Amino acid sequence: MRPLIGITGRQFPYGLVEGTPPLLAGSMLDVVLTDYVDAVLASGGLPVHLPFSLDPAEVIDRLDGLVLSGGADIDPARYGAEPGPELGGVEPDRDAFELALAERAIDCSLPTVGICRGHQILNVAAGGTLVQHRPAHARYDSKPSANVHAVSIDAGSIAAKAYGGQLQVNSFHHQVIDSLGDGVRAVGRAEDGDIEVIEFTGKPIVGIQWHPEMYRQQDPIFDWLVHMAA
Repeated sequence: MRPLIGITGRQFPYGLVEGTPPLLAGSMLDVVLTDYVDAVLASGGLPVHLPFSLDPAEVIDRLDGLVLSGGADIDPARYGAEPGPELGGVEPDRDAFELALAERAIDCSLPTVGICRGHQILNVAAGGTLVQHRPAHARYDSKPSANVHAVSIDAGSIAAKAYGGQLQVNSFHHQVIDSLGDGVRAVGRAEDGDIEVIEFTGKPIVGIQWHPEMYRQQDPIFDWLVHMAA
């Protein structure tokens, strides 16, 4: 039986979708990017979307693994900071749901991969903080599959076993980890020293700052997640 892998997504008004009937414009959509779904499927997992209306404590106990996906900035109040001038849009309901998921996943050592925002969510859930704006990393002029910088990974880490000691990655974020949360180790860094990979000591939990799902190929970190979940 394939392991059940929960994937977080976003929520927004149906009216933002072109062609929506006016009658339904105020209805809300819960959505997940198919890139994550396809990546989990390619690695042998059974993906399931996690809408905000779920009870995080209840759903975590039903999952074999978890993907915390990318998206909007995290509200700085969640890590004790004031909003800076370059802060993007925040989604309080999503913050609340994903932080509760992450805290539960950490507590019960659920196999978890956090991607981009999800990488940051894991750190904040453990008591860490973020740098609110790092414009050099926001390479929105590049294709999703374009490699724009290198990441060096510490030997002996989960990520090194998946990717080796160095790889080229894409980059679609403008925030990065600042101080590390409790039990969190930085095991991968970009050329400028910013943290690109975190792991939790003694737990099957990894955060990566780039977007492996956008390469549209079977990726080692999803292989690892599904293997651990099984």
